[in-house]
Amino acid sequence: MTLTASYETCRRLHARFGRSYYLATRLLPAWKRRHVHAIYGFARYADEIVDALDGADDRAAALDRLTSRLATGLAGEPSDDHVLPAFIHTVRSFRIDHGDIDAFLRSMRADLAIARYSSYDDLLDYMEGSAAVIGTMMLPVLEPMPGREKEAREPARQLGLAFQLTNFLRDVKEDLARGRVYLPLDDLARFGVEEADLGRPLVSPRLRELLAFEAERAREHYRAALPGVELLVPSSRPCIRAAHELYGGILDEIERSGFEVLSRRAAVPHHRRLAVFARHLAAASSAARTDRRLGTEIPGWA
Repeated sequence: MTLTASYETCRRLHARFGRSYYLATRLLPAWKRRHVHAIYGFARYADEIVDALDGADDRAAALDRLTSRLATGLAGEPSDDHVLPAFIHTVRSFRIDHGDIDAFLRSMRADLAIARYSSYDDLLDYMEGSAAVIGTMMLPVLEPMPGREKEAREPARQLGLAFQLTNFLRDVKEDLARGRVYLPLDDLARFGVEEADLGRPLVSPRLRELLAFEAERAREHYRAALPGVELLVPSSRPCIRAAHELYGGILDEIERSGFEVLSRRAAVPHHRRLAVFARHLAAASSAARTDRRLGTEIPGWA
């Protein structure tokens, strides 16, 4: 497995499973894209281990193997894995915090044993590893403005949380089929929703109220993330603005459907996705020209 092939594998994983964010990455400078794909590809790789294998023992063993291969790779040993060479190269290139990687793997392991969360605080603890740290791992690649690195960290966390909570609302039916409920049990009880209601063909009035409540929580995370865009270098801003808009668009579609997430899977229409991309394309081109102008001549060189 060459490094080039590994990056291409990650790109394909991103294109297949993360269409909204993948489209937004087309607004990044080319050299940044592959590193974003590597982080997404690794996260998706681990997520598929947890979701796709049949038995809990098989999933645990596969996750153990991935964790071990990653540790030896980060220690400098060559890897013949399809995804890890690109991810390890990105981690080293940007000095990505290994603590974030450990937190992510802990949340993946939690999915093997924990299928319900009592409160939103409990769910946030899980999402810290499964989503918030994805935002902070992306941050060095997206490149905060000099001196704004610490300030940019919290908005990056918030964007990861917003994206994942949107996924949880969209995928209520799919998650239940896997035996998981990511809507906090305290909230189900508050709105008088039974778990059986999540498996019915249509959304009940009480479930609709619950989903609207959780959607507003997601909106709060989106609002908290937005100030972070201006903390990034100009060439990364169009990508994150587009991703914010596209993922927020999934939430729009959920609301527009009357929260009918049990009978359909919300998605941003193709024409709207292209319109968002086109609207930010000019800004991306302008930012790329700005980046080029920031380059300086070396004194004494012709």
